[in-house]
Amino acid sequence: MLAKLFRDISETCRPGSPLTYHLLNSAADDLDAGGVTARVMAGSERDRPGTVPGLRFAGAVHRVVLDGRAPNLAAHYPSMGGTPRFEALWPDVEAVLKEHESEVRQLVRGSAVQTNEPGRNGPLYGGLLVASERVGGFPVRLLEVGASGGLNLRPHKVAYVLPDRVLGDPDSVLQLDPEWTGLPPADLSRSLEMHSRAGCDVNPVDVTAKEGQLHLSSFVWADQVHRMERLRAAMRLAAADPVRVERADGAEWLERQLAEAHDGVLTVVWHSVMWQYASPSERERGRAALAEAAARATERTPLALLVFEPRRATAQFELLLKLWPAGLSLRLGHGRGHGLPFTWAEQPWGR
Repeated sequence: MLAKLFRDISETCRPGSPLTYHLLNSAADDLDAGGVTARVMAGSERDRPGTVPGLRFAGAVHRVVLDGRAPNLAAHYPSMGGTPRFEALWPDVEAVLKEHESEVRQLVRGSAVQTNEPGRNGPLYGGLLVASERVGGFPVRLLEVGASGGLNLRPHKVAYVLPDRVLGDPDSVLQLDPEWTGLPPADLSRSLEMHSRAGCDVNPVDVTAKEGQLHLSSFVWADQVHRMERLRAAMRLAAADPVRVERADGAEWLERQLAEAHDGVLTVVWHSVMWQYASPSERERGRAALAEAAARATERTPLALLVFEPRRATAQFELLLKLWPAGLSLRLGHGRGHGLPFTWAEQPWGR
């Protein structure tokens, strides 16, 4: 079962990260053979597919490489200036696993996948512009569930470089080409006004500390150097503009945050590519908290749900927006899991 999960997730990596694809397929073969990977993954045999044990394994190996303790393997990793040699990759991985077996096992067991991809700021920024405009231009109170290191809690401080203009903050340290097809259905000449920002995560990451930086970097596929550069820019922006990410269960945190309404402010609950990691009971409680707040929403205290998550029916990542009390449910567009490229195409959601 575990080897199958490794092979299944490796196929999703194949187009964008040949290195991760080859790593996980070789690890799956080693699992079947009862090799060192089986010892490293001991205790994870019954993990839910949604916890993505294969990506946790790849992240743990990458973490050792990033820490400078696997020079032979680093020669395969573009994130460390290397060039992959797939025919020689597994022997060098196997040597690292044998040398750091207990540490890699602990990393696999002790962490969840936390990509915190800054590219998702693109869909988020456009979605917030749409949501604010549909309620009359109110400033946004942004609440992010599963915020990880909080890198997507400052969308108004990112530069979105379009062919004919720059949105957001043109002087931002994070210069992002959102790779949009079409444009958000909103007045792009209007700046996004933020009222406040807050986030929660069951395992928040301190992106100002080396430990946190290594943790998030380890989950970036090592041959996607552009993503690594984007992550580093986002972490520099976070250091210059701190926003607290509270250690809390998402549903319990939402109940507290949504208990108080703010007059003349649009409260937006946002999450991206984290729903699969939540347990069924957590999802149910989160939906209940949102439904209770939606029932209390007024034209002066509107509420929105803005999510960027994979949709099983289409196998795409879609940006979905709900607004209360207006009763709007919109599918704003779709893109890849990292938020770019993204295609804007507004249509009703759930009809």
